[in-house]
Amino acid sequence: MDPEPLPAAPPPSAPARRAAQRHLSDLRGATRLAADATLGLAQLVEAMHARIASTPGLPGPAQTSGITGLVYKSIRGVTRLVGGSVDGVLGLLQPLLVPAASASSAGTSVMAEALPPPREREALLAALNGVLGDHLAATGNPLATPMCVRHAGRALRLERSALQTALPQASGQLLVLVHGLCMNDLQWRRKGHDHGDALAQELGYTPVYLHYNSGLPVHVNGLQLAQHLQDLLAAWPVPLQRVVLLGHSMGGLLIRSAMHQATALGQAWPTQVDDAVFLGTPHHGAPLERAGHWVDIVLGATPYAAPLARLGKIRSAGITDLRHGALLAPAGSHLPTPVPLPTRPRCHAVAASTGTEAGDLKHRWLGDGLVPVASALGHHADAARRLDFAADSQVVLQGLNHMDLLSNPEVMLPLRRWLGHPARA
Repeated sequence: MDPEPLPAAPPPSAPARRAAQRHLSDLRGATRLAADATLGLAQLVEAMHARIASTPGLPGPAQTSGITGLVYKSIRGVTRLVGGSVDGVLGLLQPLLVPAASASSAGTSVMAEALPPPREREALLAALNGVLGDHLAATGNPLATPMCVRHAGRALRLERSALQTALPQASGQLLVLVHGLCMNDLQWRRKGHDHGDALAQELGYTPVYLHYNSGLPVHVNGLQLAQHLQDLLAAWPVPLQRVVLLGHSMGGLLIRSAMHQATALGQAWPTQVDDAVFLGTPHHGAPLERAGHWVDIVLGATPYAAPLARLGKIRSAGITDLRHGALLAPAGSHLPTPVPLPTRPRCHAVAASTGTEAGDLKHRWLGDGLVPVASALGHHADAARRLDFAADSQVVLQGLNHMDLLSNPEVMLPLRRWLGHPARA
C-alpha cells in the first residue's frame, strides 16, 4: 500500500519572503567583509595603541577608550560576526537560511522564530556602517545603509500623499532627530525614553528620524541631508508652524553641514528652521581620537610595527571627520574649514561631563567620555572658529556620559525650555 502523500507546505507569506531576501542580502554583504577582519590582530593593535597612549613608564591598559575605543569595539564585533572566513559566515548565518530553504508544514512560524530581533540587526548594521561605511558604499555592498527619513522604524516616502497616509496625526510642529556615529534611528530610545516621543507628548511635535551611513564623510551625508530636508519640508502634509532639528554627537555635525551647504546652494529650507539643538556634538573634534591619530604615526614610523599600523587605521571617513569636527570637504589644510553657526535658527548646545564639579579634571579633559565640554559648547582660542551660543542656549550637565544625553531626565529640562517658546516670526 502506497504511503499517503504528505500535505504540501503552505507557501511563505510576502513578509516572510521579504525577510528571507533581506537576510540573503545580509549574507552576501557579510561575506564580502570576511577577508577584511581578523580578531587577534585587531586586539593586538588596540593593545599597542592603548600602551603607547598611556603614561610613559606605567603599564598600559589592554583596551583604548573614548571614540578610539568605540571604533575598536565595533571592529571586534565585525570580526566576530564574519568569523574571519566565508565558512565562518555561513556557519553563523546558517540558522537564518535553513528555515527559508526547508520550510516545513510549520510554514512561516519557523522562519520567524529564527530571525534575529529587528533592533539587534539594526544595531549591528549601524555599527558596521560606522566603522566601514565608506568602504561598503564604495564597493556597492548591500550592507551599506542608504539615507532615509523614518518614523517608527519605517522609511517615509517624501511625498505629500504618502506622508498624509503614514502620519495621519501630523502636526504643524516638525521635529527631525539625527543620530550619531555607529548608531541608528531606533537607538534614540534608551532606557525607555525617546526625546522625540517625549517632545511629541509634552509639546505637540511630530518626530521623524534620519537613518544614515555614519561611516561616510560628514560633508557627503550633510549634502544628502540637505536634499532630504528640502523634500520633507516641501511635502509636509499640514502647514508648518515650527521646525526643529535635534542632533546627537555626529548628528549635530550633519545638521550644521547640511544647513551650510544648503545655503550655499540657494535652497530655501534653512530659513524655515526655528531651532537647532546639539547634544554632545564635537564641534571642534574629539582629542582622544586625535591622540589615536598620533599613535598611527608612531606605529607607521617604527619598522617592526609598520605592518600593524595599517590595521590601526581601520577608521571610516566619518570617524576621521568626527575626530576633527570637519563639516566640509577637505580644503588642503590640516585644519577643517571654519563654519559659523547658522544665523536663522536659534542654536542650542548641551554638553555633559562625567565629573561632578565644573573645575575638576574630568570636566576639563574628558567631558562626557567622548566629547570635551569645550568642544560641545563650541569654545575655541581662534575667534574665527569659535561658535557663539547665547548664554541662555548652552547647558553643561554634570555626572553624565555621552550616551546619558539620550535618556537622562535632566536633558529634557533645557529642551522643554528652548522648544516650548513660540516659533520665530
